[in-house]
Amino acid sequence: MDRSLWKQQILPFTILLGLLAGAALLGDVLLHRFDLVWVGRYLGIPGTLLIVASLAYSLRKRKMVQSGNLRTYLTAHEIAAWLGSLMVLIHAGIHFNDILPWLATVAMGINVISGMVGKMLLDRSRRQVQGQRDHYELRGLPKHEVEQAVFWDAVMVDTMARWRKVHIPIFVAFAVLGLGHIVSIFLFWGWR
Repeated sequence: MDRSLWKQQILPFTILLGLLAGAALLGDVLLHRFDLVWVGRYLGIPGTLLIVASLAYSLRKRKMVQSGNLRTYLTAHEIAAWLGSLMVLIHAGIHFNDILPWLATVAMGINVISGMVGKMLLDRSRRQVQGQRDHYELRGLPKHEVEQAVFWDAVMVDTMARWRKVHIPIFVAFAVLGLGHIVSIFLFWGWR
């Protein structure tokens, strides 16, 4: 395995995912240890709001929001989605009493992982194609020959850029399950 692939892609991905899981477990353990379980019950609200706020990136990308730097929106999307997911995971805790919240939690986890994997693969592919372009240009190939040489790799990068067509339906499944959980909480609020 290429050491740079490990160092630049796989290790950061593993660390971020491990931090998410570890922070969620630690948060749940600390809330139980200090008899603050009720705080965890309400962490789902700011967590959900952060996840909803992270959708501003999608609105900016589709030009529904006109102002602001797209890269800044992407960074805010990643941070808000990660922190929101952490809060929702702490909210979920290690309680296995209802199926709907757990389905929503699993869908959220798959969505987070698909977002991280998609970003990692797309970044790597773009860098690789750019590296090939640079290599061919250094060899003195004319621009049209450089483009011909990297054509199929560039097509593959464009295809991989469409991974969102998988990421978005996963998000929709998470949103529907999460919304179902929220609606059920309001329906049965007085019963708890």
